[in-house]
Amino acid sequence: MRIINLFFALFCINLNASYEITVLATNISNYGGFGEWSFSALYESETESVLFDTGFHEDTVIHNARILGKDLSKVEKVILSHFHSDHTGGLLKLRKTYKELNNKAFTKVYVARGFFNQRFAPDGSKVGPGNYADSSKWKKDAEDLGINFIILDSHYEVSKNIFATGTVERTVEKYNGPEGLVVKDIKSNKFVPDIILDDQSAGMLTENGWVMMSGCGHSGIINTAKKLQSINNIPVYGAIGGFHLFKASDQLIDKTANWLKNQGMTKFMGGHCTGIYAAERVADIIGISRENLSHTAIGSVLTKDLVIQRSSVE
Repeated sequence: MRIINLFFALFCINLNASYEITVLATNISNYGGFGEWSFSALYESETESVLFDTGFHEDTVIHNARILGKDLSKVEKVILSHFHSDHTGGLLKLRKTYKELNNKAFTKVYVARGFFNQRFAPDGSKVGPGNYADSSKWKKDAEDLGINFIILDSHYEVSKNIFATGTVERTVEKYNGPEGLVVKDIKSNKFVPDIILDDQSAGMLTENGWVMMSGCGHSGIINTAKKLQSINNIPVYGAIGGFHLFKASDQLIDKTANWLKNQGMTKFMGGHCTGIYAAERVADIIGISRENLSHTAIGSVLTKDLVIQRSSVE
């Protein structure tokens, strides 16, 4: 154990990247912000800005960034957690808005394989990303605007010490999300329930361990954390975003919390679909202190020193 801790300490000496994270879209609004059922967060360092998810309504992230004084024209890379419209709705408008200020703005978009698979509702109607019904139409319109999609099977370092997980292997949780949509299975050529295999998350390496960011966590929190630890086997220090526990049973919440406790989780900023009850229960089981727990409103910040700054309504 001492050897492992020494290796981790030596690893941290060389960890130079430092990002401030600001929540730009989630259910709870600060004063003047647009709150909605969605998620988006901005990573900012001295040299680069990376956006994770783009909200639901096309104007949400733009409006909230402006009231928070964030310059989104610097954003050239975007990580999309999955195809659902509450995470992809703002992308095209963001590209249109900022391309004149920066020709490369919002041009590199990282998605996991399966993102563009066409989904269907029970009545046979199409359901696609970005408030579109047709997935291929949304992709074409995005590419016509100069957006380039990078499809990931495995993890990828999007910016120094920020990793997109790519496909997350489901070894513990099998699926964590809504039901009803179907998608065509490539192997059998038959329609099967959509369990959102394109769900991915992001991980930021810090001196204390991974800070995991999730849009909804449809692949499961434990599976996602294990994927990050397969990249670098260090503690899971913090988690930010939506983790789809708002309808979870106490048994599932407790199992998740105890696993995260054993992995060293210290900070929890559960927003969007996490659920306040679930977040409180996780925090109680782990023993997360008040200053390290946030229910994550628009304007909530995790500083470069890994301190939570709450927005006005928290």
